[in-house]
Amino acid sequence: MAERAVDAVIFDWGGTLTRWHDIDFHAESLALAEAVARTPSHDDDHHAWAARLHAAGDTIWGRSRDHQQSATIADLFDEAGLAHEPALLDAYLAFWEPHTATDPEVQPLWERLRGRGIKVGVLSNTIWPRSWHEGFFRRDGVLDLVDGDVYTSEIPWTKPSPRAFGAATAAVGVADPTRCVYVGDRLFDDVWGAGNVGMRTVHIPHSTIPGSQVGHTEGTPDAVVQSLAEVADVIGRWA
Repeated sequence: MAERAVDAVIFDWGGTLTRWHDIDFHAESLALAEAVARTPSHDDDHHAWAARLHAAGDTIWGRSRDHQQSATIADLFDEAGLAHEPALLDAYLAFWEPHTATDPEVQPLWERLRGRGIKVGVLSNTIWPRSWHEGFFRRDGVLDLVDGDVYTSEIPWTKPSPRAFGAATAAVGVADPTRCVYVGDRLFDDVWGAGNVGMRTVHIPHSTIPGSQVGHTEGTPDAVVQSLAEVADVIGRWA
């Protein structure tokens, strides 16, 4: 049987296009709490806010895992019962900034794919706004290589919902998901989810997935690679 053509390769972001880092989630919550709207009262308790935000994070990511329900930063604060000032998110963004660096292998890989006429897409489960993600890609010189990108903070669903993958294929202008490949680090969100809509899948097994984010099923990838640089050869064999 002849191989199907590959019209687009769509990538997960965190742990795939960025190298995996273990995160101190307590420190993350403290940074996030810097954005709580201050009130001149005894109720201002930074550590208590951080604890509420941490618990709220567990809740919204649990909804993503179990119900594929998306969320935003504003939803996180609402879940914690806290008002926030978006202009005060600088400490939170600064906490994450060292973990947002695009893998150096991304640019040559994307240039190679696009040189073959294959579109490049991104589909990320995220509560962050599009502007942050585009800013990371712009900073690292790869934004102009993205043909279509979807951030779940902008749509109602998260991976592994088929609707999230449908949004991604639409973003790159490919109607048939069987002509797309998905590359990711998670066997539930990425491999199982993309496989369910007919995409071929490539797994990069370097991330330590938090136990609370591990889904009910693990997919079986069509290929496993140890670096992004290997993806082009895999696609070459398929395309």
